[in-house]
Amino acid sequence: MPTIAIVYFSGAGHTHLMAEAVAKGASQVDDTTVELLRITGEQIVNGRWQDDGILEKLNQADAIVFGSPTYMGGIAAQFKAFIDAASSVWFRHGWKDKIAAGFTHSSSPSGDKQGTLLYLATNAAQHGMIWVNVGDLQSFLFGKDDGVNRLGGFLGVLGQSPLDMSGNPAVLDEGDRLTSERFGQRIAEATKRWVK
Repeated sequence: MPTIAIVYFSGAGHTHLMAEAVAKGASQVDDTTVELLRITGEQIVNGRWQDDGILEKLNQADAIVFGSPTYMGGIAAQFKAFIDAASSVWFRHGWKDKIAAGFTHSSSPSGDKQGTLLYLATNAAQHGMIWVNVGDLQSFLFGKDDGVNRLGGFLGVLGQSPLDMSGNPAVLDEGDRLTSERFGQRIAEATKRWVK
């Protein structure tokens, strides 16, 4: 039974909603176990991320999906602290040949989100992981209005919501939610083929 771990940081809640949608899509593939692992600021002690429980769950997973909001053109500092702490796994190549994928969110339609995805994919490559891309063209190219891959991201899923400093709960664009679900299903199917 393939296991997929979705490890992510979410500040305002949008990346969390994307993580839930990826998990929902992955869960639709038979015999797949999915776990959400949220990085929090409380796990960072004296500038270093520490949570052996999360690392052990990632070590046991067949696939790891990375998610971070894009802040100032790159990954969130909290997620970077996690990535740095995982260098202990890199040293022994503990994630080699695991499936990997990534997603990000920002308030700008571009927001240099591609930089975040490139960082996540580069990190996965350094671990020797197998990267899964989105696999969906923009649905509007085929006259559909469901918003699938509306921002045209292919390396990973791109999400975008208008900037809202009101403190209201996060809301995810319906197309971004659907794209994330489809991405989760694609990751689970790739993982199932890979771990046979």
